[in-house]
Amino acid sequence: MTQRQFTSPGRKLTRKILHFLAAPAFGLLTRLEVNGAENLPENGPLIMVGNHFSFVDPVCFVRVAPWEIEFVGGADMPHAPLATRIIPLLWGYHPLYRGTGAKDSLKAAEGILAQGGILGIFPEAGNWATVLRPARPGTAYLAARTGASILPIGLVGMNEVFPSLKRGRRARIQINIGKPFGPFKVDGHGPERRVQLDEIGHEIMRHIAALIPPEKRGHYSDDPAIRAAAKGTEIYPWADKIEGQVKGVAR
Repeated sequence: MTQRQFTSPGRKLTRKILHFLAAPAFGLLTRLEVNGAENLPENGPLIMVGNHFSFVDPVCFVRVAPWEIEFVGGADMPHAPLATRIIPLLWGYHPLYRGTGAKDSLKAAEGILAQGGILGIFPEAGNWATVLRPARPGTAYLAARTGASILPIGLVGMNEVFPSLKRGRRARIQINIGKPFGPFKVDGHGPERRVQLDEIGHEIMRHIAALIPPEKRGHYSDDPAIRAAAKGTEIYPWADKIEGQVKGVAR
């Protein structure tokens, strides 16, 4: 069984077209610099992870990946610009409603990795801030369950893409690709297991932090002032809510 069974022939063709268009689109709309392309492994299983400050972020993964990616992401994107909502729908992804535990989506993601697939996921589980925040446990859970390696990606300047275009300029952006790391394992149950998953999550975010500017590292900065300024951004907006069921929830 291969990852191809997760995708219909029509979807695969759409993805090939979008992947082909990604390079010229970024060249036309941005001033892109890609660093670390030599760190891209030949195959999976692999979890691509990155900081999530912008709606553009998933498209950046498509731009640099030499293989077809399956994504897990939030089901609700009402505040995203139209272009950044259409592309995920065309590409196809495994939607999850944050605040629910997302067991079905995690099960689907685990199946992709178990079959050698490539999974794109943003561990912070939302782009409600522009500094790095602690990971939610889902990414660590998948890494520990499957033994997949993790590929960290640092995305820089994505929030400037649309404002710059409105001013008739192309934003300077970077996609910084780190070295794969892992695998991880956990043991124990209950609170003990959660502590281990949280530590894996911190390790993931530290690798991402090394790939973005110091002032954006938030909770993972070596500078106490930057960590202090980031206080409050770690609060998960869906801790006591279910995405899609409550109006006014930050997304």
